[in-house]
Amino acid sequence: MELLNHEYASALSTILQVIASLLILALGAGIVAIAIAYFIDNNQTEHTIRRNYPVLGRFRYLFEHLGEFFRQYFFAGDREEMPFNRAQRAWVYRAAKNIDRTVAFGSTKAIREPCSVMFLNNPFPPLTQEAHEASVVLIGPNCRKPYRPKSLFNISGMSFGALSAPAVTALSLGAKQSHCWLNTGEGGLSPYHLEGNCDLVFQIGTAKYGVRDEQGKLDDERLSEIASHARVRMFEIKLSQGAKPGKGGILPGNKVSEEIAAIRLIPAGQDSISPNRHPEVHSCTELLDMIHHVRSITGKPVGIKFALGDTQWLKILCKTIHQRGIESAPDFITIDSADGGTGAAPMALMDDVGLPLRESLPEVTNTLIQHGLRERIRVIASGKLINPSDIAWALCMGADFVVSARGFMMALGCIQAMQCNSNSCPTGITTHDPKLQRGLVPEDKATRVAYYHNNLVHDVELIANACGVREPRQLKRHHARQVTVNGQSISLAELHPYPERSTSHPL
Repeated sequence: MELLNHEYASALSTILQVIASLLILALGAGIVAIAIAYFIDNNQTEHTIRRNYPVLGRFRYLFEHLGEFFRQYFFAGDREEMPFNRAQRAWVYRAAKNIDRTVAFGSTKAIREPCSVMFLNNPFPPLTQEAHEASVVLIGPNCRKPYRPKSLFNISGMSFGALSAPAVTALSLGAKQSHCWLNTGEGGLSPYHLEGNCDLVFQIGTAKYGVRDEQGKLDDERLSEIASHARVRMFEIKLSQGAKPGKGGILPGNKVSEEIAAIRLIPAGQDSISPNRHPEVHSCTELLDMIHHVRSITGKPVGIKFALGDTQWLKILCKTIHQRGIESAPDFITIDSADGGTGAAPMALMDDVGLPLRESLPEVTNTLIQHGLRERIRVIASGKLINPSDIAWALCMGADFVVSARGFMMALGCIQAMQCNSNSCPTGITTHDPKLQRGLVPEDKATRVAYYHNNLVHDVELIANACGVREPRQLKRHHARQVTVNGQSISLAELHPYPERSTSHPL
C-alpha cells in the first residue's frame, strides 16, 4: 500500500512539475509578446492611441469589435436595436421553433411613436369557422404557363454564394413544406435550390449569372434551359435592390469557389461585381423589350424588381405600356425598401439612397391604379417585413404578396451578427467555411422555415379577422391608422388616399 501511495505521489509530482514548466513557458512567451508589442506600438506612427498607450491601446479595437455583439444582449432595450430589435427577432425565433408566441402583462411597443401602425378592430369580426385562408391570385394571365402561388408570404432573393449550400438547401426544403416560393437571387440556379422540389422564382441580375454568354450578355439557350425546369415558375429581372440602389451585387472573391463560379459562369476566386444596371436597357421601351424577350422564350410570368427612387420613370413606364398594349406590361413588380438588406453594400447607398417601403409601396400601387394597370400587374412588397403586423400593413397598402429574406434567415438561426460579408458567419448561413457550416443541419432548419412561414401567415389571418374581414387580402387602407409626429393617428386611407383612375387609361 505504501509503495502504491509512493507511486501516486511521484506521478502527481511529475504532473505538477510539467504544469509549472508550461505555466512558466507561457508566462515567458507572454512577456516576450508584450515586449514586442510595446516596441512596435511605441515606434509606429499610424495609430495615435497605440503610440501613446503601447499594448493597452490595442484593447480599444478588441472592445470595439466585441461591443457590436454584446450590445444586443446586455445593453440595448427590447425595442431599440437596429436593423431588427430584440422583440422582432424573438418573435421570429419563437415562431420558427413553434413555441408559445403570447406575451404577458402588456405590450412593450411604444404605440404613440411616429409611424407606428395600429389596426382597427371590428366589433363584429367573423367567427372562427367563417374565416378563410388568403385567396389565390393569378400571375401572368397572358403567359403560356401562368402561375397561381399558394401563399401570400414567400422567400425573397438570396443567392447561392451569398448564402451557404446548407442554408439554401434548408430554405428549399422548408419552402416545399410550407407551399411558398423561393427566389434564387441573382447568383443563378444551383442544385441546392432544386433540392427541396419547391416553387422557384429565377432572378436575372444585371450580370445575367447563370444565363449569360462569355461577354456577359443574355444567352437565350441557357435561359430556355433554366425555364425547362418545371419548378421554375417565374422570372424576375432585377433593376436594383434596397441594400445598394444604383450599384450591382457584390460577392467577395473569397466566396467565389469553383462550384459557385461554374453556376454563375464566371472566373473562380475573383470578386464578382455586377454592373449597376442592365447594359442593354437604357429606357422604359428597352425594359419592356427585355421583358417581352424573356417571356417569349420561357413562356412564364416575367416581372421586375427595384428600389424606388425617382418616381417619374414609373409614370413613363405606365404610359409606354399603354402605347404598346397592356399585354406588354410586366406580370409583377417587386418593390424593395431602400433601408438595407442582406450582404455587403456601401454605407452611403444603404443609409441614404432611395425610398423606404413605407413611401414607395403606396406610391407604386397608386401609380398603377391611376393608370388602370393595378389588376394587370401584381405587386410584391419586400424589405424588413418579418413580423405579422409588417405583412398586414403591406396588404393594407395594396401588395398582393410579401417576400422576406432576413426573416427566413432568422428562422435558419441568424443571430444578426452582422458578418454576412466576411465569410465568418457564426451560424453557417452566409459562410463557405465547412467548420461553420457544420452547425446548420438542413433537415432540422427546414422545419423551422416552415414553422415560421405557417405561424406568421396564421397571425396575419388573426389581424385580418380582428379587422372584420374573412381573409388577409381583403385588408384595405381604412383598416389601419398611422401615428403622426404629434402623437395622433390618421387613417392610411387619408394619409395615402386612393387616386382616381385616369380616363385616358381605362382597363
